[in-house]
Amino acid sequence: MSARTTPWPLVALFTAGYLAPYLLPTTVGRLESGLPLSATQAGAVGSALLLSSAVAGFLLAARVDRIGPRTLARTGLLLAALGYGGAALTTHVPAVIAGAVVGGFGSGTLTAVAATGFAAQRDPHRVTTLGLLGVSALAGAVYLTVPHLGPGHAQPLAALALTALAVWPLTGRLSPCTAPALPRTATGGSKLPHLRSGLLLAAAMPCWSAVQNSLWGVSGRIGLTQAHLSEVTVGGVFAVALGAGLLGVVGAGALGPRLGRALPIGLGTVLIAGCVALSASATDLTTFATGEIAWNVLYPVVLSYVIGLAASLDPRGRWAVLVGSASSLGTATGPVIGSLLSARAGFPAMGTILAVGLLAVAVPLTAVALRRRTTTVATHSALTDETAVRLDVAA
Repeated sequence: MSARTTPWPLVALFTAGYLAPYLLPTTVGRLESGLPLSATQAGAVGSALLLSSAVAGFLLAARVDRIGPRTLARTGLLLAALGYGGAALTTHVPAVIAGAVVGGFGSGTLTAVAATGFAAQRDPHRVTTLGLLGVSALAGAVYLTVPHLGPGHAQPLAALALTALAVWPLTGRLSPCTAPALPRTATGGSKLPHLRSGLLLAAAMPCWSAVQNSLWGVSGRIGLTQAHLSEVTVGGVFAVALGAGLLGVVGAGALGPRLGRALPIGLGTVLIAGCVALSASATDLTTFATGEIAWNVLYPVVLSYVIGLAASLDPRGRWAVLVGSASSLGTATGPVIGSLLSARAGFPAMGTILAVGLLAVAVPLTAVALRRRTTTVATHSALTDETAVRLDVAA
């Protein structure tokens, strides 16, 4: 994909929208250490932020084209800057919570605009990998920087606000419409195509994301309390892990659709389950780093194929936004689930429970990918036969 055809404003919006979940461990950890909040309460604040993001996606799934991507993008950036910025500038707990919720709604708005735009591209998977590359690189830089800026809850929230402000100038390049209006016959009117596959995917993704963020939300505490590492060391591990994730995303982009979607999604989810169990049982740097790095290599790879699968279900991007928002629901529950499970059962038992759940949810995800591949092949075959008939008639 050339620079001329790459929708960089959409990639930037995706990066800004997805940054909040990527910074979840340090955000939750610093809310706990910098404010009078328990670990469970800090996790609940993180969940409220992500739940607000999910609500924005559900509300805007079918409205991006109607309102206009430029208007929605600027609204989302404004909410993110004001919400996260306000939360960073105060130590009053209710104000911090309110700012996190407002900022989360802004992040969800940005993600909705980006996902809708990605679905309109010729190769949604490749554009998605570019977005994941951006957010992984930026999050890695934040993890390397934050520990050196002193204690307190403000730094990760300020990073989210500043990212929103930095992306603002690019919104001038967004067109009034994400994609040209498609004929009613081509889009099936206002009805969602591939309803059964879309609903199954939307139902499975909250569970998949909940597992990921149950671990991610307490990974900082695993490193600090169970593996007995310093905050600088834990931040370094996260930065290396996110950097390794860049390699995974590059590999996924280079591989593209050669292996289909079922194998990367199914096998990748099974491998992630093993990484979750390993990371949750870590008692030293080697085990902790191995689990976190391997997991961060696999997670964005599988996520890129899932987002591409959702985008392929509807060229107007509605399934992409709905599935992304359903995923955000799972992401929102992650910090609370991880905090409760680890508090009651301990980190290793939590990891085992999460790994089993992930293995179970791999089945419907793989089934949707296989069904979509069969449908695509059948459609291509039908079009080929129709072309052949037309050539015979013309002859």
